[in-house]
Amino acid sequence: MALKFTPKNRNSRILAVGAYRPSRIIPNSDIVDRIDSSDEWIRERSGIESRRFAGPDESVISMSEAACRQALTRSGISMADVDAVIVATITYPFQTPSAATELIALLGNPKAAAFDISAACAGFCYGVGMASDLIRSGSANYVLVVGVEKLSDFTDPEDRGTAFIFADGAGAVIIGPSETAGIGPTIWGSDATNRDAILMTPSWIDLKNPESLGWPDISMQGQTVFRWAVYQMAPIGLQALAAAGLTPETLDAFIPHQANMRIIDSMAKSMKLPETVAIARDVKVSGNTSAASVPIAMDSLLTERPDLHGKTALIIGFGAGLVYAAQAIELPAASSNK
Repeated sequence: MALKFTPKNRNSRILAVGAYRPSRIIPNSDIVDRIDSSDEWIRERSGIESRRFAGPDESVISMSEAACRQALTRSGISMADVDAVIVATITYPFQTPSAATELIALLGNPKAAAFDISAACAGFCYGVGMASDLIRSGSANYVLVVGVEKLSDFTDPEDRGTAFIFADGAGAVIIGPSETAGIGPTIWGSDATNRDAILMTPSWIDLKNPESLGWPDISMQGQTVFRWAVYQMAPIGLQALAAAGLTPETLDAFIPHQANMRIIDSMAKSMKLPETVAIARDVKVSGNTSAASVPIAMDSLLTERPDLHGKTALIIGFGAGLVYAAQAIELPAASSNK
């Protein structure tokens, strides 16, 4: 007997965004001595002036909870009505159970579907695509998507290639059904031939030997990642716009993963974005927060430019794997992000 089920085939959109930024601000002057560098060198290479580091009392879960509660409040949606929670992170310190299950218990809906995804800096955009498809098919009505990292726990403070880049924070969005299209098709994929460009080493198996007990740190081939992001991601962004029926000329905002300022500006130039397009450059004061960077940058941009509420934006994440995902979206309406 055949299944009797008709997909809803409805639209979806981001209803609200929330963010959590640790209060501890780390200027470049606190980084330079340990990596034999200078504030000027860091600014020229990355555009970063400062970043946020979580304190000992702040965790992946506590930061996620704060961002989610803000998004829920702004959306007017009760946590009891949330059907699924997706957490994108690479810094939750437990292999299992997931960060998402710990989070839903704190948020008050322990029965919701909950799972983590590991797609590094592309994780949030992966989550947005998955949540949109869950809603469009009828498997969920409301989905919380979280991007969160505590990268300060996994960054070698003496590594000249990464110590000044990575930071901590959380961002979350509520995605729900919509009468009109609010999230375009996801353009996603990988370039696994460059898998070694960003690594966390050693593996947990390596650490099983007490004689070599240590702690994993992130390593990165900076030039390889830079070239890949600049030359390979701009076409992906253009594909995402075309899939949603948009062009650079009809776009209102560009919110890329906050890798560094040079990558952001180079991508915008490669896509030939007009000057009318608002570009998120939160990396200047927040650093690279991996999976959290897109929603945090979205929240910052809407705070700086409230006129962008309800307007179109291109979001794109890319990182270790190497993996990527991009979507054209409509930003949350003004009433949902106060």
